[in-house]
Amino acid sequence: MTQTTEAAATAEGIRPNKRSRPPRSRKMSLHRAWFVAAVAFVTIIGAAAFRSVPGLLIDPLHQEFGWSRGTISAAVSINLALYGLTAPFAAALMDRFGIRRVVAVALTMIALGSGLTVWMTAAWQLLLCWGLLVGLGTGSMALAFASTVTNRWFTERRGLVTGILTAASASGQLIFLPVLSLMVEAGKWRPAAVTVALAALAVVPFVWLLLRDHPADLNLKPYGAKEFVPKPAPVPGAARRALKVLFSAARTGPFWLLAGTFAICGASTNGLIQTHFVPAAHDEGMPVPAAASLLAVIGVFDVVGTIASGWLTDRFEPRRLLAVYYALRGISLLFLPMLLYPTVHPPMIFFIVFYGLDWVATVPPTVALCREQYGDDSAIVFGWVLASHQVGAALVAFLGGVVRDVFGTYDMVWYASGALCAAAALMALVIRRRTASTAMAA
Repeated sequence: MTQTTEAAATAEGIRPNKRSRPPRSRKMSLHRAWFVAAVAFVTIIGAAAFRSVPGLLIDPLHQEFGWSRGTISAAVSINLALYGLTAPFAAALMDRFGIRRVVAVALTMIALGSGLTVWMTAAWQLLLCWGLLVGLGTGSMALAFASTVTNRWFTERRGLVTGILTAASASGQLIFLPVLSLMVEAGKWRPAAVTVALAALAVVPFVWLLLRDHPADLNLKPYGAKEFVPKPAPVPGAARRALKVLFSAARTGPFWLLAGTFAICGASTNGLIQTHFVPAAHDEGMPVPAAASLLAVIGVFDVVGTIASGWLTDRFEPRRLLAVYYALRGISLLFLPMLLYPTVHPPMIFFIVFYGLDWVATVPPTVALCREQYGDDSAIVFGWVLASHQVGAALVAFLGGVVRDVFGTYDMVWYASGALCAAAALMALVIRRRTASTAMAA
């Protein structure tokens, strides 16, 4: 190519290709969004280590310190409530300061709160460490984090990615429960707490070095997007924005239906099974490692069920999916008191598999409905919906311990939770569909 030709090509905006190599855009490569999702997956696994601990430590703490199960459950209750109430503010903070900074600080708080428990001697210290510090840290690492990553980095496959990131919490449970239960069974609950702290700290370097806040930081389009999406300017007043979005959403009916159904979801999972299944099975003579292994198996099928739910959410009406999930969960809880025995038997295995598939399968359709109803504010709205999830979990975690202290059995809690799930199924069906006309009116 002569200099004259090159100059003419340059003037016309055409770059001369001296090496005759194919343009980079034609090369087959994995979109960076999938690497960000992978880092988020590992991060949630590290943060989920603490979720495996409370159910294992209720009996050891009761035996060592003489604290009532209601007192210990109160610490779990505070943790679960803060986990939810922090989430909407965390989503707004991620908009203000970036995902990477918020998540790194949150992981450090989890490690600090879990590590300090090895020196506690009074119940208020348990409330401070388990309740306040770990609650704030895990709340900043809640599902609002997964929703923020999904909304920023993906245009297509959002349901699938939401399911995968939601399953990360169950994967953490699967990884940590068997190991931690063996430590606790050997009378070593303190090494279990230290293990949780180290797991959270180990993820911090991955977050700081590999996680990115927005595709525009790398001059990329979100996965599946046809056009480049500029990075939005930092939004000041994170708390004010979170409250403003809450007040706006609270004036709509779908918000209360979503919050109500998700509160029942939390009550029947984190508050009930995750906190009280191991001590309830131990009451019937089942060894702690066996009960913890069953809870870990729930984590195995939770991964399958949540990813499958994300796939289904991309293809079917999310309201109907929610109704089916809650109805099946309620039926299974009604049968649970008849399945608890000193040994593991086939009907119990069937319950565990069934409950695992349904554990957080509710998350992808709930996120999809928030996105449909509230658009760009959906991550913060989902944070508030998640807050209701954790408030429901906190109430049942506390009341479950109180019921066990008063009646000596968990039967009443199983039956009440099954009835609540039936109510959630009906609530999901009456959420109205947001059409183009209603969106314009809003």
